[in-house]
Amino acid sequence: MTSLVESWKGLWANEEAGGLPTRVREQIRAQQDKSEILIGWFQLAVVVILGTLYLVSPKTFAEDADFAPVPWALATYLLLTLGRLLWAHKRRLPAWSLAISVVFDMTLLMVLIWSFHLQYQQPASFYLKAPTLLYVFIFIALRALRFEARFVLLAGIVAAAGWGVMIIYVVAIDPTDTMITRNYVTYMTSNAILLGAEFDKMISILLVTGIIAVALQRAKGLLVRAVTEQTAARELSRFFDPEIAARIKGAEQEIRAGTGEMRDAAILNLDMRGFTKLVGQASTDEVIGLLAEYQARMVPVIQKHGGTIDKFLGDGIMATFGATVPSETYAADALAALEEALREARDWQKERVAEGQPSPAVNGAVATGRILFGAVGDETRLEYTVIGDAVNLSAKLEKANKDLGVMAICDAASYELALQQGYQPPEERPRHAGIEIAGTARPMDVVVIGA
Repeated sequence: MTSLVESWKGLWANEEAGGLPTRVREQIRAQQDKSEILIGWFQLAVVVILGTLYLVSPKTFAEDADFAPVPWALATYLLLTLGRLLWAHKRRLPAWSLAISVVFDMTLLMVLIWSFHLQYQQPASFYLKAPTLLYVFIFIALRALRFEARFVLLAGIVAAAGWGVMIIYVVAIDPTDTMITRNYVTYMTSNAILLGAEFDKMISILLVTGIIAVALQRAKGLLVRAVTEQTAARELSRFFDPEIAARIKGAEQEIRAGTGEMRDAAILNLDMRGFTKLVGQASTDEVIGLLAEYQARMVPVIQKHGGTIDKFLGDGIMATFGATVPSETYAADALAALEEALREARDWQKERVAEGQPSPAVNGAVATGRILFGAVGDETRLEYTVIGDAVNLSAKLEKANKDLGVMAICDAASYELALQQGYQPPEERPRHAGIEIAGTARPMDVVVIGA
């Protein structure tokens, strides 16, 4: 018995109170706010349907009856529903207002049922036979839409308690005739009451309430986990390029280290010239602010041309084209991205000069080739990356910019491939033959993309 009481206490408790980050709780509350609006619309639909049925159906009471409670009850419920719906659309409903709403809904229904014996001029026990009691389950089910078991419990407890009061009223209203019978046939064919049958109704209300509450509590747990994972995925996706994030979320099997694919791809490297010297002269805030501006200008350009950010290396940015998602124009896209990045960097430099701030130049290089794209690391930490000669060559070409006195280059083979893929340079590009590139086995031809 104690464990059952504790379980019901747990269902009534507001499980949002602890253990969850604030942003997750806010997401859950936002879902509950939407649910409260949905409940309001369902309540409005219920009152409209019931009102319509009442208007079009033949009346089962005498036309000269002095008291007709249904229109008044429906009108009251309609006004309250509209007010609650408007409130829910404008702001978050406090818990106390929801509790009052539940109690009022059930009380209004019980008063309506109670009034039937007056309307039909019958003994009080007459209303215990009213099928309108079934509407109790509609009100209980409506509260389940909010994913809070405590309001379902409140609805069921109030309904069962209300029906208990109705039974007591019938038994106590006439001390000389309690209307109680033990004959089931008499109960079914007269205004007599069978206490066992009435208690069955109360027990049914409580059992349905308990079952829905337990199911709702389990569903709430799934909702919390789903919102938590969704929030975490959204936050983590900020640490990954969109294509990488989509690949991780869409993976049909667990991603493991050592799995990869061979791809033809282009590698773009960007770097700020003189950044290391600037770090020794500027404050920490200035350095971080410079990096943030630089990345905010370069990353959208890269992504615009289909590039994927592989990693940030201090002031360096390494991006891939055709590695994450296969592409037929990876070389052309990489060179188009490099050209636009250089234009964006020049505009950025002018803005910083006008503001009297440090304005380092941006270098870049592109190389293409067969690369391995896959996950590396161990079971505790994984990283998607690219491996291959093109990766190393791109980095070496970027460093060669300073020796050549230019801003951006690519190897001649990558340039020719880009032309074949549809790349259209705005002007004839200077070529240098037999250039010694540090770290390479032999001299190579390069094309200047930005002088």
